[in-house]
Amino acid sequence: MATLTASELTQRLAAATHDPLLVRAAVALGKDELAIAERLLRPRLSEQPTDVVAIRLLAEVAARLGRFADSEALLRRALELAPGFDAARANLATVLHRQSKFEDALFEADRLLAASPADPAHLASKAAILVRVGGYGEAIAAYETILARHPGQSRLWVSYGHVLKTVGRQADGVAAYRRALALDDSLGDAWWSLANLKTVPLSGEDIAAMREALPRAAGDGDRYHLHFALGKALEDAGDFAGSFAHYAQGARLRRRELPYDPDEVSRHLERTKATMTSDVFTSRKGQGCPAPNPIFVVGLPRSGSTLIEQILASHSKVEGTMELPDITSITNDLSGRRERRPDDAGPPAGYLPALLALGADDLAALGRRYIEGTRIQRKTSKPFFVDKMPNNFAHIGLIRLILPNARIIDARRHPMATGFSAFKQHFSRGQGFTYDLTELGRYYRDYVEMMRHYDQVRPGVVLRVRHEALVADPETQIRRLLAHCGLPFEPACVAFHLTDRAVRTASSEQVRRPLSDTAVDHWRNYEPWLGPLREALGDCVDDED
Repeated sequence: MATLTASELTQRLAAATHDPLLVRAAVALGKDELAIAERLLRPRLSEQPTDVVAIRLLAEVAARLGRFADSEALLRRALELAPGFDAARANLATVLHRQSKFEDALFEADRLLAASPADPAHLASKAAILVRVGGYGEAIAAYETILARHPGQSRLWVSYGHVLKTVGRQADGVAAYRRALALDDSLGDAWWSLANLKTVPLSGEDIAAMREALPRAAGDGDRYHLHFALGKALEDAGDFAGSFAHYAQGARLRRRELPYDPDEVSRHLERTKATMTSDVFTSRKGQGCPAPNPIFVVGLPRSGSTLIEQILASHSKVEGTMELPDITSITNDLSGRRERRPDDAGPPAGYLPALLALGADDLAALGRRYIEGTRIQRKTSKPFFVDKMPNNFAHIGLIRLILPNARIIDARRHPMATGFSAFKQHFSRGQGFTYDLTELGRYYRDYVEMMRHYDQVRPGVVLRVRHEALVADPETQIRRLLAHCGLPFEPACVAFHLTDRAVRTASSEQVRRPLSDTAVDHWRNYEPWLGPLREALGDCVDDED
């Protein structure tokens, strides 16, 4: 079939608004009734396989179900039939973004903007992609262009504030969040963004405003953001009982919308320990990609990994990037999954047999794929870079096989401190294990067992840096850290808080300050309510104590 001209596409789109089946499918999508929409659309496409409107709607169903590769294939088919179908191209840019195919996503975003330079939705989409690849200056300019034309978009003010905070413009970020709240005072994301700065306490007036906004919140998303923000505000005010009540309510609301399965995680880690033996590494000695560039910082979120990254990024030979998705993408491809997981914390176990079946050339190719795929995140010519995706602890075996010269750091913090700090944090995506104290303790215990396994089968490969030791004696620990990475000591690493760089994590403002031990035992203020965490941790607590 020949491709549709612009006028033919316009006619098709107009006709679709009067097509009873397509209207019913669109209504079902609007109600999030995905199974109904799919049942309507599949027979239509069997009868009319070139119906571009039906193809796009089915792609939307696939995307909402997390089947991003399926969605991408459908959208590419729609654009093959109708290259001028901008709505499908916008969907494609989003789906590519969700799969961390950033260069392809930017290409599609630029095509949209070439046709419609003033379209705010296309510009916002490109800005979001730019943030993921560290293009902060260009992203800031894009948000400023949109907001100058459309100043009433409260959620765009929040997105703009996120980028400003990331590059260290804290006061401007606060002003952007406040502008969003002036437009919508029940916007939970804006309140949480203010609270999540960690170093800017919210006022009594703010607490009253959040309490008044809770009953008016539009949905669970705004509600749990408000609960987490109230938890932080009351924590700063010293009301620990009230604070914990809000943290717990926010966690309950967030947990019920996540598909996290703790049994799946435990099974995967057990299979990994049984599979990744000393013999596996010995038999593949000399294989993989020899590039020494990556430094992986693994562990649990809120364990001090951002601090370690900031210290390393203060060295003249090391670039800090962010939590990179590339290792997860490789495991998904090896496992035969056709989409990214909805939760980064629970990797599919199916990739282990596929990994061990690879020959030397394949292992080297995967290592090169990682190096090339992460290049878009690197903005300098420094020879080393940090990937601080914490959940990569589950993939140390894969990392060692494909990148045998990469350095690996395990950021370790007292389990109760780590657990509570993670529990009270709302993460933008992934980390589904953090919203239930029992599941959190179980995950920490699985993580410790996984790291103990690698200590036994590959002793010395992973350097453990304990947060409390780093706070107590920074220079000694920093020298030890740099030595493991094969780097000479530089005083700038001790004065890490003076390093001017973008930091995307929740600790962005904290690592811009000198080290302090005030937070080391802060979790003890909440000890009366942390019984389920302590019980689930078992002897992990005794080992640390």
